[in-house]
Amino acid sequence: MGVEKEQEFMLTGLTCANCAAKFEKNVARIEGVEKVEVQFANAKIKVWGKATIAQIEEAGKFDGIRIVESREEQFKKVPFWQNKQNQRTVGAIGLFAVALVIQYVIQASEVITMSAYLLAAIVGGWNIFLKGFQNLSRLQFDMSVLMTMAVIGAFFIGEWAEGAIVALLFAISEVLEASSFDRARQAIRSIMQLAPKEAVVLQAGGQVIKPVEQVEVNELVLVRPGEKISVDGIIEKGQTTINESAITGESMPVEKGVNDEVFAGTLNETGAIEIRVKKLVQDSTIAKIINMVEEAQSERAPSQAFVDRFAAVYTPIVIVLAVLIAVFPPLILGLEWSEWIYRSLALLVVACPCALVISTPVAIVSAIGNSAKHGVIIKGGMYVEKLAAIQSIAFDKTGTITKGTPEVHIVEWLSDDVAEQLEAVVAIEAYSQHPLSKAIVSYGAKKSVQSVQVEDFVSITGNGVQGVVNGRHYIIGKPDYIAKTSTQHDHTHDY
Repeated sequence: MGVEKEQEFMLTGLTCANCAAKFEKNVARIEGVEKVEVQFANAKIKVWGKATIAQIEEAGKFDGIRIVESREEQFKKVPFWQNKQNQRTVGAIGLFAVALVIQYVIQASEVITMSAYLLAAIVGGWNIFLKGFQNLSRLQFDMSVLMTMAVIGAFFIGEWAEGAIVALLFAISEVLEASSFDRARQAIRSIMQLAPKEAVVLQAGGQVIKPVEQVEVNELVLVRPGEKISVDGIIEKGQTTINESAITGESMPVEKGVNDEVFAGTLNETGAIEIRVKKLVQDSTIAKIINMVEEAQSERAPSQAFVDRFAAVYTPIVIVLAVLIAVFPPLILGLEWSEWIYRSLALLVVACPCALVISTPVAIVSAIGNSAKHGVIIKGGMYVEKLAAIQSIAFDKTGTITKGTPEVHIVEWLSDDVAEQLEAVVAIEAYSQHPLSKAIVSYGAKKSVQSVQVEDFVSITGNGVQGVVNGRHYIIGKPDYIAKTSTQHDHTHDY
C-alpha cells in the first residue's frame, strides 16, 4: 500500500524537544496515518496519510500544541510566564528554596523536609518522569530513563536534596534548550519582517490597500520613495534606485527602470514605481529564503546523527554498569549495600548523556539561525560542520568583507579653487539620500567644510544631482549625464 498524500502544518505551543517527540508518537498512532515527522526547530509537522486538524491537535493537547494558518501567528513570541515548562521550572526552584529553608533554618521534621524536596522534584521533573516511566515500560532506555532512575534512587537512599537537584537541573536544561531554539527562530521572524504586510494596489477606481496575501498575479502595485517593496514583480512605470542588500547582499543600491525585476523586502529609495506582480507572496524570493532556512534547520548534521546513535547504545550500557556496581560488591564481596547503591546512582547521574544529546542540535540550529539573521544562508548542519575544515575562502561581493558603505579615499581636483568647490559639492550632496552622496558628506565633515546655502536642488534618478551655490550651477553625477547637461547651463561646474 502506498503512502497517502503529504500534509504540512505550522504549529504553535511546542515547548521542548521531548514534547515534540511525544507529539510525533501520538500523531503516529492516529488511524490512517502512515508516517509523521515533527520538526521542533521549525515548529512544523508533516503527516503522510489521513488525519484531521482536530485529531492532530488532540494528539498535542498534553502540551497545548495547536495548528496555525499564518507564519505571524506561528512565530508570535510567547511571554516567559505563559510557557508551562517555564512555570513549572520557576515553581520548582521556589519549592527547592523553601525546602532548604525548612531543613536548615526552621529545622522541621524529616517528614516535612522530605515532602518539600519530593514536591520540588515532581514539579520540576514532571515531564521527564512521565516519559521515563513510559519508555521504561517499553524497555526503551534513553536519558529520560536514566534521569528518572537517578532521582528515584537518590530518594531511595535518603538523599532527598540531591534527587531534587537532579530533577531541577534537567528542568532548567529544558528551559535553556527551548530558549536556544526560540532565538534561532528569531532569525526567521527577522526575515519575515523584511517585507511589508500590505500593498497599495492600483485599480480602475483608484488605490486600494490590500494584505499581501490577497494580492494576485498581474495586479499593479504602487511603491513610493522610501517604502519597502511588498511583492516580486516587474517595473511597468517609473525609475528608481533600490537597496537590495537584504536579498542579494549587495550594499550599493541598484538602478531600476521599466522591465527590470524587483523583489519583496527590498527598499525603494528615490522614485515612485508601479510594479506588475509576477509571483504570489508564498512564491516570492523572500518566502523561498525562509523555506531554505527552515529546511536547513531541520536537516541533521553528521555529528547529530552520531550522537543519537551513540546515546542509543551508551544508555543501556550505563544502566547495566550501574546495576552491576549496585549488586556485585555487596553480594560477592559482602560490602555495604547503601554505599554501593549510592555509587551506582552517582554513576547514573554523572554518565547521563543529556548535555551531549541536547547541545548538538541546539548548536546547529542556533548557528544556522544566527547566520540567516546576518544575511548568510547555510543549507544544513552538514555545511556548518564543514566550515571547521575550510582553509581558504573566496569572496565575490562588496560588503562581505567590507563595511558595506562607500568612503571617499582619493580626490583629484581640476582647478585651484578647491575649498569653494568642496563646500559646494558637500552642500549639494547633503540633499541626496544616495550612499555615494552620504560618503561625500562624511568626507566633508572630516575636512570640517563650512555649510553654504543651496538653491534649485534637483535629483535625477540614476544619473546625479544639480544645484546652485553662490550663483554658480553645479552638476554632480555620471560622466555621460554631465556631458549632456552641462552644455545647457552657463557658469557650470561639473564633477
